[in-house]
Amino acid sequence: MTQDELKKQVAKAALEYIKGYAILGIGTGSTVNHFIDFLADLKGSIDGAVSSSRMSTERLQKIGIPVLDLNAVGQLDIYIDGADEINPDLYMLKGGGGALTREKIIAGASRQFLCIADETKYVDVLGSFPLPVEVIPMSRSYVAREIVKLGGQPVWRENYITDNGNEILDVHNLTIMQPKALEQTLNNIPGVVTNGLFAMRGANMALLGGPDGVRKLTL
Repeated sequence: MTQDELKKQVAKAALEYIKGYAILGIGTGSTVNHFIDFLADLKGSIDGAVSSSRMSTERLQKIGIPVLDLNAVGQLDIYIDGADEINPDLYMLKGGGGALTREKIIAGASRQFLCIADETKYVDVLGSFPLPVEVIPMSRSYVAREIVKLGGQPVWRENYITDNGNEILDVHNLTIMQPKALEQTLNNIPGVVTNGLFAMRGANMALLGGPDGVRKLTL
């Protein structure tokens, strides 16, 4: 199976875990795109969704699912999103698509976080994938210098602006042994909006698609 076929497989499997939920939190990325496409057949039982990006919003609206404001909805029952990396503790590294801040907000506002990914995203130690850090534009160089002091190598994601009007530094060469501590340290640098470590709010459950089927991980 190709990687895209694995993503479709796990996206379809996730449908079993949203039964009974009228409002969904929806993430961003290629695996989530497949999940949204599968929702088209279920839209009669879904009152709406809270979306983490303009891209997901457009895809949801295209299949006829209303997109709601999180402020109006309040707490969500479940949030479905992918990951660039996920470890055995269900801590994740996310933000390759640039939607990390809104993803983190919706994840925090949800009782359950279901991560859907192909098995290549499962790692023992986070950090092989560059860690995105969303920054206020005027702080970019300062934040980059502070990250260098922590041992990372930040690279400006040029010609990219987040949905929030900010910029992203992708931090290379990190071996993240203490994800919660690094998440807090990075977020405490003035100018950082948030970073792509989802450790303080990790997933409650993960579905990983592989050649032998979908594997379920829980804590």
